[in-house]
This record gives sequence, C-alpha cells and structure tokens, in this order.
Amino acid sequence: MGAPPVATAVLIYDGECAMCRASALWLMRLALSGGALEILPCRSEPRRARFPQVSDAACTTAMQLVLPDGRVLGGADAVPELLRRIRGLGWLAALFALPGARPLARRFYRWVARNRMRLSCGR
Repeated sequence: MGAPPVATAVLIYDGECAMCRASALWLMRLALSGGALEILPCRSEPRRARFPQVSDAACTTAMQLVLPDGRVLGGADAVPELLRRIRGLGWLAALFALPGARPLARRFYRWVARNRMRLSCGR
C-alpha cells in the first residue's frame, strides 16, 4: 500500500445544513494529520475569495472537494478521494472502482442530498 496523499484538499459543504455540518466536521476529525483536509462552508467569504470557480449553486447541491492540483470533484465523485485522506479507510476507495459502484453511489448521494434537510431535522 502506497503512502497517503499529504497535500491539503478543501471540502466545501453546505454550512446551513445540520447534516452537512456534522458530516464535514466528522470528516475533518478523521482526516489524516498534517493538513490533509480543510473544510469551508459554501456561503463563506473565504470560500468565495479562494474558490470562485465553485458556485454557490454547485456547493449547495453537493459537497465539492478541491484537490491540491485544482481539480474539483463533486458529490459521490469526491467520496473515494475523501476516503483516501482518512486513516484506516483508504481501502474503501477501491470499492468505487468495482463495476456499477460509481453509478449506484451517485444515485444514493443524489437521494441523500435532495432529502438532507428532512433527514437532518428528523421530519
């Protein structure tokens, strides 16, 4: 198994969603030490100043992960890279390479994203 990435990636999340906030903070705590992950709320001025290419609409629809090389991964497509940055969970990223896994993950992510306010409020 190779060394995990050490450069900082930035997770942009919907800071107005309780489930999104809790998930982002959970990921931050689990992320590798050494600055492997930074989190920014979508509607914050620092996010707008640093990542103007990520629209408010994009980051309120799905989490956005800005990689150190500038690529932006959204929603379920960001999950494998996030898993690689979490000690002990990197092996799960390989599951996304299995046939049919990525389309299924995208469908599930879209459902959760559409229902996140209701799910986080327990309504």
